[in-house]
Amino acid sequence: MGNVVNEYHPDVVSPPGETLQEILDTIGMSQAQLARRTGRPIKTINEIIKGKAAITPETALQLERVLRVPASFWLRREQHYRESITRQKEREALAAQTEWLKSSRIPWKEMASKGWIDPSDPDDPVQVLEMVLSFFGITSPLQWSALDYQACFRQSHAYEVNQAAVAAWLRKGELEAQAIHCAPYDPRRFRDALGEARALTRAAPEVFVPELRAVCAAAGVAVVFVPELGGSRVSGATRWLSPTKALIQLSLRYKTDDQLWFSFFHEAGHIVLHGKSEVFLETDGEGAVNSKETKADTFAADLLIPPAQMAHLRRLIPVQGRFISLEKIRKFSGEIGIAPGIVVGRLQHEGLLPYTHGNGLKVRLGLDRVVAQAGS
Repeated sequence: MGNVVNEYHPDVVSPPGETLQEILDTIGMSQAQLARRTGRPIKTINEIIKGKAAITPETALQLERVLRVPASFWLRREQHYRESITRQKEREALAAQTEWLKSSRIPWKEMASKGWIDPSDPDDPVQVLEMVLSFFGITSPLQWSALDYQACFRQSHAYEVNQAAVAAWLRKGELEAQAIHCAPYDPRRFRDALGEARALTRAAPEVFVPELRAVCAAAGVAVVFVPELGGSRVSGATRWLSPTKALIQLSLRYKTDDQLWFSFFHEAGHIVLHGKSEVFLETDGEGAVNSKETKADTFAADLLIPPAQMAHLRRLIPVQGRFISLEKIRKFSGEIGIAPGIVVGRLQHEGLLPYTHGNGLKVRLGLDRVVAQAGS
């Protein structure tokens, strides 16, 4: 979605003057005679035939009357010729900028493998550059700096993040969100949507993906699932595409249901709690690094397992040195209406359950399966 359709653009398109000369030769009319019949200077006719002068709408109408060839034909030929010349000049200019593909570290090969761009000749660096520029919606590498998302990062100090990969991932989310029709954002309706989303945590992707997207779109929030690119290390993002349309973008970097749902409600927390001018980007993190991330974490945790219910869960934990049984986790999750894997993840996060215990209650989410549902 959002890709530019490949079209054939020949390297050389003959000027419409060549066709004009062929017609004159066929009917036995000289350039001088055509000039007299149209009232145009013979120099102008000669320059049109040589491709040095353009056929204007006025000239096209004159040629129609004299030669009985529709004006629309001449104007189309002129347009195609001028477009071809412009494309050739642009291609020559871009040929000197192909090194930017390497220096910018844009992962275009991976983007192509995912179908985000589709160069017909991957060995042609100019064509690849054209496809990359079209994907980002910029005219040349000079505009690359315009793609500044002013993101608030939650970023690991242990790994290097490829910002070009992050930008590509964010752009793909934008393109997919553009195809999702959303009602104007309504905060009360979105709060209600989050209640419906909480109940979906127990459902399979075939159910929760379309329903989640529908209830959120009705409240003014587009939800998209975009697989991460190598080096992006991104799990989610939140931003406002317009004053009335927000975007939650998830990568399923962590492929279990507890991580997916916590990421979703964390991003939802940014929409509910924070301003419309900010972008929140979640990459490999070592915990929340600022007050807004902390508040979004708390929002997600409390919505999934409200404080009173969490206090009850803690009381179910046996004495020190023993762990809560999986049977009690299943029963508790059923009583509060969420997936048991979410309960396991919360207990593990708080150190109340080892990361080696309870993972069988988590649901592994195949990315292809979720993305397929998102695209259906």
